[in-house]
Amino acid sequence: MFEDRLLVQSFNAGDTQALRQIYEKYRSDLFRVAGALLHDPAAVEDVIHDVFVAFASGAGRFELKGSLKGYLAICVANRARNISRQDRHRGVQDRVGPGEQLDSSEIASDAELHEMVRAALANLAPEQHQAVVLHVLGSLRFREIARQTGESVNTVKSRYRYGIARLRSQLNGQVER
Repeated sequence: MFEDRLLVQSFNAGDTQALRQIYEKYRSDLFRVAGALLHDPAAVEDVIHDVFVAFASGAGRFELKGSLKGYLAICVANRARNISRQDRHRGVQDRVGPGEQLDSSEIASDAELHEMVRAALANLAPEQHQAVVLHVLGSLRFREIARQTGESVNTVKSRYRYGIARLRSQLNGQVER
């Protein structure tokens, strides 16, 4: 946390190296979050790019109020959700082509299990999906998710709990932790 505050201070002072360090520090976490929400490698890249372009445009005036990782993960989740809404509006059902696969080592070692989990996640309500992805893949605490989304901690916990229960129901014991 202290390191992040120093990075943000340098970033606000115009140090481009600080922006690069922030990107390198959180890149893999942010890609996991975006990948779990979008399932399209090209869209994931676009979301991360868009978030960092917007973040970079705030240089000199960015105020860190919570964790930097939490702030960036919420930005990624919001941008990914906007893209998903646009796709649904256009009628796009599944943007992943045959044989395409995201890095799923944290979700499952087997591609078949990964697909089952991906499909089950996609069936969650958007709020539940976001809570599960940010907590599990983004490694954010409920308090941080609540702070960044403007929701109460209890609301975030409920969405997570209902999301996990629905995942268990959908997967019916086919995937073990």
